Amino acid sequence: MSREKVLIVEENKERREYLARFLSDLAFNIETSSSFSEAINRLLEQDKFSLMVISLKCFSSHNIKILQSLKKINPHLTLIILSQLNIPELVISILKHGLVDHIANPDNLGSIYSAIKNEFHKRDLIREKESYLKSLKKLSSERMHSIKKAFELENIYNTTLENLMTALDLRDVETLGHSKTVAKYSQVLAEILGIKNKTTLDHIRKGALLHDIGKIAIPDSILKKPTQLSFKEWEKIRLHPSLGFGLIKEIKLLKKSGNIILYHHERYDGDGYPKGLKEEGIPLEARIFSLADALDAITSHRPYRKERSFTKAKEEIEKNSGSQFDPEVVDAFCSLNLEKWEKIRFETTKLLPSFEELQQMKMVMYH
Repeated sequence: MSREKVLIVEENKERREYLARFLSDLAFNIETSSSFSEAINRLLEQDKFSLMVISLKCFSSHNIKILQSLKKINPHLTLIILSQLNIPELVISILKHGLVDHIANPDNLGSIYSAIKNEFHKRDLIREKESYLKSLKKLSSERMHSIKKAFELENIYNTTLENLMTALDLRDVETLGHSKTVAKYSQVLAEILGIKNKTTLDHIRKGALLHDIGKIAIPDSILKKPTQLSFKEWEKIRLHPSLGFGLIKEIKLLKKSGNIILYHHERYDGDGYPKGLKEEGIPLEARIFSLADALDAITSHRPYRKERSFTKAKEEIEKNSGSQFDPEVVDAFCSLNLEKWEKIRFETTKLLPSFEELQQMKMVMYH
C-alpha cells in the first residue's frame, strides 16, 4: 500500500498525537491539524492530501455545508469523520448522499484503521485494474500467448481477486481477513478428503475467496445496520449467493468456483438457501466451505460476542453434524489436531492487527 498523505483534524492535542502515532506505525504518512478551518486552508493551498480524518462532535448545518464544498472542490478527496453520532437514520442519510465516505467511532481504533485502509485498497484496485486492462490489450494486439505471459496474467488475476475480497472484508473491521482464512481452511479440508488435483484445489480457493462477492450489491445501510434487520432487509441479504453467482458465471476462469458462491448457505439437512438442497445434492466443495466458514465465525471476534476457542468450535461443529454439516466433512475436520487448525489461522492472519491490540491502544488513548 502506498504512503499517501493523510491529514488528521482533532482539537484535542493528546488524541491528535496518539492517533497520528498509531496510524504512522501502520504505514500511513500522517500530518495533523488542530482545527477544521486550518485544515481546509492547508488543503486548498497545497492540495496534496488524498484523505482527511476529521473529528466532529456534531453534524451542524455549517459543518455539512463545508463538507459539501470540499467534495465539490476535490471529488477525489476521501473524508472520514470521527463522531459518536448514534442516530442510524442520519448516519445512513449522510453516507447515502455522499457527504462523507466513512463515519467511524473515535473510540474504535479498529474502525478508523479499517476505513482508511479500505480507501487505499480501493485506489490500489483501480490502479491494478488499469494495469490489467493494459496488459490484456497488449496481449491481444501482439497475439502473445506464451506460457510466460499467461503465468504473469494469472498472477495479476489472483492478486486482484485477493485484494478485491480484502477490500470487501474491510467494509467491517470485525471480519478483517475472513475470506483468506476460510479459503485456507477449505483447501486443507479438501486435501484431507482426498482432493489432490491442484486445479480443483485452486477452484476451491477462488470460490472461498469470492464466496461473499454478492454482498457488493447489498447496501451498507443493511449490512452495517446497528439494529435488527426487517423481514425485507433479511430477504435482500439472502439474495447475495445468487447475486454473487450472477456476477462470476460468465467469467471463464471462475465458472468452476461458482458452486461455493451459490451454495455456501445450503445446509446438509435441507434447511439452507437459496435452493434448499440437502445431503449429496449440495456440491462437495460447498459442503466443505460451510464447515470452514463456521470454524472461522466461531473463533473470530464479533460485535455481539467474544471469539471462542477451537475446542468450543469443535464441540459446536460435532453437535451440528448431520444437520448443518456433512458428517464426512466433520470427520475430516476432527481428524486434524486442533493446534494445527490454530496454526493455519495464525499464519493466515498474523500480519493483521489483533482485536486485543486495538482494544489496548484504545484504552491507553482514552484513559
